[in-house]
Amino acid sequence: MTLVSKHIVVLFFVVFGLQLHAQDSLTVKTTKLSESELVAGENYVIDTIVDGKAFYKKSIEPLKQIDLTKELEDHELASEIDKKWMEELYSTSLFDTIYRDVTDLKYKAVYYPELSTDTLKARLERLNARTPFNVEYNPQLENLIKRWLKTRHQSMERLMGLSKYYFPMFERELDNYDIPLEMKYLSIVESALKPRAKSRVGATGLWQFMFATGKQYGLDVSSYVDERSDPIKSTKSAATYLARLYQIFGDWDLALAAYNSGPGNVSKAIRRSGGYTNYWNIRPNLPRETAGYVPAFLATMYIFEYANEHGFIQHKPQFNYVETDTIHVKQMITLDQVSEFTGVEMEKLQFLNPSYKLDVIPYIKGKNYTLRLPRDVVGKFVNNEKEMYAFAKAEFDKREKPLPQLQNADTKTRYKVRQGDYLGKIARKFGVRVSQLKQWNGLRSNNLKIGQRLTVYPRNPSAVTKAASKPKSTVNFKGTTYKVKSGDSLWSISQKFSGVSVQDIKDWNDISGTRLKPGMTLRMSKS
Repeated sequence: MTLVSKHIVVLFFVVFGLQLHAQDSLTVKTTKLSESELVAGENYVIDTIVDGKAFYKKSIEPLKQIDLTKELEDHELASEIDKKWMEELYSTSLFDTIYRDVTDLKYKAVYYPELSTDTLKARLERLNARTPFNVEYNPQLENLIKRWLKTRHQSMERLMGLSKYYFPMFERELDNYDIPLEMKYLSIVESALKPRAKSRVGATGLWQFMFATGKQYGLDVSSYVDERSDPIKSTKSAATYLARLYQIFGDWDLALAAYNSGPGNVSKAIRRSGGYTNYWNIRPNLPRETAGYVPAFLATMYIFEYANEHGFIQHKPQFNYVETDTIHVKQMITLDQVSEFTGVEMEKLQFLNPSYKLDVIPYIKGKNYTLRLPRDVVGKFVNNEKEMYAFAKAEFDKREKPLPQLQNADTKTRYKVRQGDYLGKIARKFGVRVSQLKQWNGLRSNNLKIGQRLTVYPRNPSAVTKAASKPKSTVNFKGTTYKVKSGDSLWSISQKFSGVSVQDIKDWNDISGTRLKPGMTLRMSKS
């Protein structure tokens, strides 16, 4: 092969190789310019020279070296928030925060002609003027308010009735910590004012504290007691937590969002929004449940604040907070025993004392456990305190029996629920506890239905025969009777007969409530 041929072959492979390599490279289009085509002010370099004539191309500026410490600088405010919150985490071991599932909120347009858009805007503007929360009109909030007005009227009325009991104690604690009083509506979004409400992730109580959060903020959680369900103690802890969040964010809307999703998610939303600190500006960058959380809070606030305008009937609560008082217990006692001794229905005691998980008030040295009672019963309890505790002790001594003996199959019976029955009454009938009735029958609440059959292992076997037989009529009753007069009450009647309690009268006459009719005849003894 000649020297010329070798050069041709080498040139072929070089060109062919460059073409193959170019298939995997970016194609760069270059334009060769003659000297007459150059533009003044631009930078050019010589690209090639053909027959002594130079051709030019635009010069390419090299990339600047990136200073990572400058280019990746964090947002100053968001970084400061993270720093403060991390100090809180390490000082309190608090990590998990309170979550509420509000992802199912519907924002579709709702036809509700009773509330025009202009009227709603005007009312929201007035509401915004008297609260530190940012209450601004938007179509989603309007649709949510109208949907709840249309579909949740009855449930809202029930909540308004309950709020008459809870809100006074909430407002007192919130005011002590300089928290906006409107924050009381948060408890409705969190728990629907159910002290024993428990979410799927374990958040418990009116303010939905997680276990670790509750412990960190001073709420005792043990086998007997869960103070996350205590209305006053949990409100103090929620106020402390919210006050801390406000110190960090300086904005109540953001504090509310952080209460739900955690401060970390809020600071991330601030970054992603470019540094905005208004809730509605960072809302698209918040977790979905938090994006619906604040609108749910604002919708609740609106409905409660304008309840009269929308025709809500605010029912009188079973108790007003001022009509109750507390007593420090001096030894272990059960709500069953208190009910039997005082005549207060078990369900009322459970409502007033929701933090006692087993309906047992323990006595532990160094701890301070209280019993809340209707105010008109407190004096009677205190005046007869020694007898009460003696009665409780005797009851506990009586119950100290081996479990197998208690649940012997031979003593098992089935009881049919009758009109006027409730768990406390049935428990007393068979000498057992309400908690045992629940355990034996898999009951999660205190609700019973007439005709429902319950499995019972009675401590008093003779109660089986008594329960199975029909109660004797008052007409054929040979024992002591009393004819009700105008103005009589169960309490006043019980005082006329030595050794007779209100509960005795209820049990002997199958009375579930406290209403009496003049002229009716009551049995005043067992037989």
